[in-house]
Amino acid sequence: MNITHRPVLLAEAVTALISGPRITSPEASKNLLLIDGTFGRGGHTQALLSQLPASARMISFDKDLDAIAVAEKINDPRLRIVHDSFAQMDQYAEPESVDGILLDLGISSPQVDEAHRGFSFRKDGPLDMRMNTDHGLTAAEWLEQASQEDITRVIKTYGEERFAFQIAKAIVAKREEGLSPKTTLQLASLVASVVRTREPGQDPATRTFQALRIFINRELEDLELGLKAALRLLKPGARLAVISFHSLEDRIVKQFLQANAKVEVPRGLPVRDRDLPQSALEIIARIKPSDEEVRENPRARSAIMRVAQKRLGVIA
Repeated sequence: MNITHRPVLLAEAVTALISGPRITSPEASKNLLLIDGTFGRGGHTQALLSQLPASARMISFDKDLDAIAVAEKINDPRLRIVHDSFAQMDQYAEPESVDGILLDLGISSPQVDEAHRGFSFRKDGPLDMRMNTDHGLTAAEWLEQASQEDITRVIKTYGEERFAFQIAKAIVAKREEGLSPKTTLQLASLVASVVRTREPGQDPATRTFQALRIFINRELEDLELGLKAALRLLKPGARLAVISFHSLEDRIVKQFLQANAKVEVPRGLPVRDRDLPQSALEIIARIKPSDEEVRENPRARSAIMRVAQKRLGVIA
């Protein structure tokens, strides 16, 4: 099968990072260090490298061994590949040593399209869903042992699925018959038998599969840790760009950036504006894919990129 992956907001992400003052300043453009927190299939990493000088360095992270295998084929001495979550990026760089960080959240097209990975409700395969297939429980293993209450909570919280209770009840009932879902189509069929209404253009299993994927891979926990690590690693004047694909991710990113872009001053305190402490971040942009990009790549339709810049003179 010929599986391709189109990076979403590719040109916009590259421009957002390399147009920051840390990279455009002549004295700052030497010995640059950038981080791509989600290598995927390397589209963003290679596009950034093409715009960086020979003295620059880049660290690209991914939990997925298939992605690491692709990354290791890139012959560029500036690139360091790390098989780990971007949540751990501060274990690989010093505080205030990084000139730009990109996080492209969610899953790549090959992960969805390859049935054996277990992410797709349209293709039959083992119900795995792990980004890192060397570590942790598969979705099938977790469903085989989790309580009905925990399954309900996960599907409701991470999938925002209003039929979460009914889906969890059906899963446990099948399990008690010795028929706990082991494959993607078994689970998709079970969910479809329970979900009574259909959202236009959306498979009834969409929210359940999203919820299990997020939970199994600790995606939201990793995102919160990664954002905090990014703030510590960025040099003053360096930029952070985060591309999210659903409301749970975007809400976390938005709230983190907003919280670090304001300074709480007690009401009535006699302080002049120029004497106020600076916030850690300045919010630069919120960017969505163009209509043309969505037409060419429908998976881009829900993407939102938020860009922020670490203020000069601020230590996180």
